[in-house]
Amino acid sequence: MPESHVSGNEIDIAVEDVRWADATPDLDAFVLRAVEAALAAAKAPADPLEISILLTDDTTVQNLNKRWRGKDKPTNVLSFPAPPQPAHAGAARPLGDVVLAYETMLRESEEQSKPLSHHLAHLLVHGTLHLLGQDHETGEAEAEAMEALEVVALRSLGIPDPYAD
Repeated sequence: MPESHVSGNEIDIAVEDVRWADATPDLDAFVLRAVEAALAAAKAPADPLEISILLTDDTTVQNLNKRWRGKDKPTNVLSFPAPPQPAHAGAARPLGDVVLAYETMLRESEEQSKPLSHHLAHLLVHGTLHLLGQDHETGEAEAEAMEALEVVALRSLGIPDPYAD
């Protein structure tokens, strides 16, 4: 599994569905850049963090969504924050897992007339921000704050504002 240690963070990537290779050239490097952009936009803690990214399919995401959220349907991205853990000198602090569903992501990018890579970056940023405690479902102000961070992260990657008309 590829890992990023550029900022001291450990970002593990697992690809369970070969169709993800069609999302963008050099998929692993793209995923690492998107996650690091989210961490930078949110001004994540300076201590090293560990994040796992799972690129899978709708069936897997639907099963996870049903088990952990009680929703028996696939969704584009799920985030599973790690429980708080004490810091250990020299060790990355587990932040959590982000899981993406290929078919849902592909369908949404087509419906929104967005390049697949742009939508992938958006969902990676979105999921990472959830791991950092951002939540768009707790109120309008929180949703606007999270969207603003997404726009900043995506802009740093050269990707246009996904919320612009």
